[in-house]
Amino acid sequence: MRGLDGLSEDDGRRRLEPMNSISWMVGHLAWHERLLWMERAQGLRVEPGLDSLASGLPDSTPLLAEMWSAWGRMTETADLYLDTVTTDDLLVPLPHDGRPGRSASGSQLQRITYHYWMHIGEAAAVRQLLGHGELPQFVGPIEELAPYRREG
Repeated sequence: MRGLDGLSEDDGRRRLEPMNSISWMVGHLAWHERLLWMERAQGLRVEPGLDSLASGLPDSTPLLAEMWSAWGRMTETADLYLDTVTTDDLLVPLPHDGRPGRSASGSQLQRITYHYWMHIGEAAAVRQLLGHGELPQFVGPIEELAPYRREG
């Protein structure tokens, strides 16, 4: 969120090919949150409009404000589920994931984390190409905001 602070609607929808627009990136991450934590983990089919932001589909430049709103709803709902997940749960594949060779829920949690990192870097690159100055540092004060804690 810090990396997109102050981003205008127009700049959020600009596409510097071959990269996607930042608005698409935000919506795409909302789609991924929904796919993993609502659909696969809980069998809930919500906000099917986000399917248009899956990988491999035609390019789009959705409204940034709408994508932020969708992302907020998806992450808030995902957090409610993720707050109930135990360490043992992370060793089990997501219940409604019908793919063969399904990977553990914990691996999917890692995948979405890395997915965020990739798009955060991509969005920072787009902002730099758009001439935006004084962008925040990638990680920020993580030791203060999210310190490592030993479980137990």
